[in-house]
Amino acid sequence: MKKHCEYLVVGSGAGGATIARELSMVGKNVLIVEAGKYEEHVGTFRDSLRYFETTGYKTPRTSREGVILWRTIMAGGSTVVSCANGTRCLQEEFKDLGINLESEFREAEREMKIAPTPKSLLSEASLNMLEVSADLGYKMEPMPKFLDFSKCVRCGSCTFGCLQEAKWTALDYLNDALAHGAEVLYETRVHEVIVEDGKARGIRGSGRKGYTEIEAENVILAAGALSTPAILLDSGVECAGRDLFVDIFVNVYGKAKGLDQIREPVMALVDHEFHDEKGFIISPHINANRTVRFMEAGRRGFMMPTDKLVGIMVKTADDPTGRVYPDGSVSKAVTEDDQKRLDEGIAMAKEILEGIGADPGSFVVSKPQGAHMGGTAAVGTAVDGYLETKVRHLHVCDASVLPKAPGMPPILTIVALAKWLGKALAH
Repeated sequence: MKKHCEYLVVGSGAGGATIARELSMVGKNVLIVEAGKYEEHVGTFRDSLRYFETTGYKTPRTSREGVILWRTIMAGGSTVVSCANGTRCLQEEFKDLGINLESEFREAEREMKIAPTPKSLLSEASLNMLEVSADLGYKMEPMPKFLDFSKCVRCGSCTFGCLQEAKWTALDYLNDALAHGAEVLYETRVHEVIVEDGKARGIRGSGRKGYTEIEAENVILAAGALSTPAILLDSGVECAGRDLFVDIFVNVYGKAKGLDQIREPVMALVDHEFHDEKGFIISPHINANRTVRFMEAGRRGFMMPTDKLVGIMVKTADDPTGRVYPDGSVSKAVTEDDQKRLDEGIAMAKEILEGIGADPGSFVVSKPQGAHMGGTAAVGTAVDGYLETKVRHLHVCDASVLPKAPGMPPILTIVALAKWLGKALAH
């Protein structure tokens, strides 16, 4: 493995794999450093225990205040376990910052083959939600997805990884990068960026063989909004780690005779009409695995009958009040305003669930959770309009740089942003 490269990319998720692909395709010398493994088998709960970050008791990682933080450590990052939702978000906010992503969005949507979920893949429960929502005056509609619908078997296991390989993931771009000469170093954690005379000169980390030091002319951090700020803090970028958001969500479950949502892609529909004004979206969603339901909703969640289970996710663009510390620990609470937005969405979710026949007495609301961590190295705070830190030749390209909580799936936006930065660095 080379110990010197032109571009060193830390992380192989939506941001890292995309920028590595962009640079390698124009002949740049690229090395990717990934903390996790390239998982050969995904798609089951047992598989997921290898790559979802958990405590020593195999329970989900949480903030100090108890918010569940869903994150994977693996090649491809969170794209492997995403719901494959391909929505644009924060496009206008980036445009106001001087970053026009329109052409990159179009390019990514074409490559990822994003299209609305066909009704033929919906469960009867979700089809009923479409009708009931319309009757109530709401605008539930098919979710755009980067999913090959012809391969989808409606297993409902998207968040464990796709056994059918129907879903686009960052591994597609990672493999493209490798085919164009990039190299990757797995199971290697970066601890700090080597800085000399105000310029990035490489990284220090640890891997399977112990201490690792790699020289690089350019370093791009794409390790995710919890790991990237810790690296930045250890590298002298003191303003990193603040203003963490996680797109807080809860799942509202109910029991409905003769209905369930087991056989459909996760989050196949979405209502985002209240996103701009009230700060939340809703989407049909259940965790069919009882153990996961126990993790998020305790004994009552575990005891819900899966074959009669219906549910709706309520997701809010939360207040950016969290923080990542140098040791990687996280502080993130649910603010009073966060809870107000969630409560309004929960009431709407219960109204729809009751409308399709769910027993109001059976409703269970999960603990607050987050899966879209971001904002910890935001544009205008830790990085400039070219995503470069105060350390020259040290860039950041993951959800850390997002200027505000999107309250919507951010993968497509991160891919577009990485394409934009890749093109800028290549010339």
